[in-house]
Formats: sequence, C-alpha cells, structure tokens
Amino acid sequence: MAEAFVQTGSWQLAKAKILATNALQCRSASSALRLERELRQRLETLTHDQIHFVVSATADDRAAIAWLAACKRIRFVFDFAVETLREKFAAHDPVLRPSDYEAFFESKRLIYPELAQLTPASKSKIRQVLRRMLAEAGLLIPGEMWGTVQRPALSPPVVQVIIADDPQWLAGFLVPESEIYRR
Repeated sequence: MAEAFVQTGSWQLAKAKILATNALQCRSASSALRLERELRQRLETLTHDQIHFVVSATADDRAAIAWLAACKRIRFVFDFAVETLREKFAAHDPVLRPSDYEAFFESKRLIYPELAQLTPASKSKIRQVLRRMLAEAGLLIPGEMWGTVQRPALSPPVVQVIIADDPQWLAGFLVPESEIYRR
C-alpha cells in the first residue's frame, strides 16, 4: 500500500491500483475493500518521511512502523500499550494476563461509552486481534496467560523517523518517559 502511494502520489490512485491487481491477495472483493480501507487509514496517519521509509525498510522496521500507524490511528491500542504494557514492564511484571486486559477495557468503558455497546463476540474479536497485533509488533511473546511483555528493539532509523514526528510515540514501544525526554 505504501509502495503504491509513493509510486502514484495519491491515496485514491493507490487504492485503485491495489484493488485492480488484488495486491492484498484477498479472496473476495469485499474483503479487499475492507483491508485496503483499514491499511490506508493507518498509513494516512504517518508522516511523509515515515511512508517513504517503510517502502524500503527491513521486515522488522516495517513491523515497527505498522505498529506506529496502528497506535496513531487507534487510540485504544496506543493507550493499552502505554497504560498497561509499559506499566507492567516498568514494574517488572512481564506476564500479561486476561485480567490486565479486562481491567484496561473496563477503565476505557467509562471514557468511551461505545465500548459498552459491543457484543460479547465483538469484544472477543477485539481482544484476539489486539493480542495478535502485539505479537506481530514484538511487544508480546505468546505463552503463559496472554504472554510475556517485552520492549521491542528498534533500529536507529526507526527511532529517528518516530522522533522527527513526535517523540511521545515511543511510549507505544514501551520506552519510559525518562528515556523519551532524554533524547
């Protein structure tokens, strides 16, 4: 998606190219539309430099920028990383338990009333997808309970493109405030 945008210079043209070639390798047109929309909305949150960086980045750097885009697009995801994972990591309590997620979810239900309207199936899907995203981003090693929280290793170029945007996004990678302000 990022490559198509860089090549065309337009999100609309990138969308058309992606869908016309089935570049996302979806089985149905409706799945392709949904996936394209979600990816585009995340990528649109990235800076010009971040988008260009991701096109030629390594797989690990792409995963980091994908996590950054998710954090920028979905406040719930960023808040979970900062308020739950970073705090557990700092407290030397690396085991992520289902109860940690439930406590976080309940605290956000007070702030976001739409969370109270979710069906049990939707709540379960959100939990499942978030857990997979955390593993893909290198913040969670699947295992006992939900898994073990870890701070992912970020390459210097990834750190640079994040800092150039806003150093506070490093919190989504479990970087403590003291390190963010020291940079």
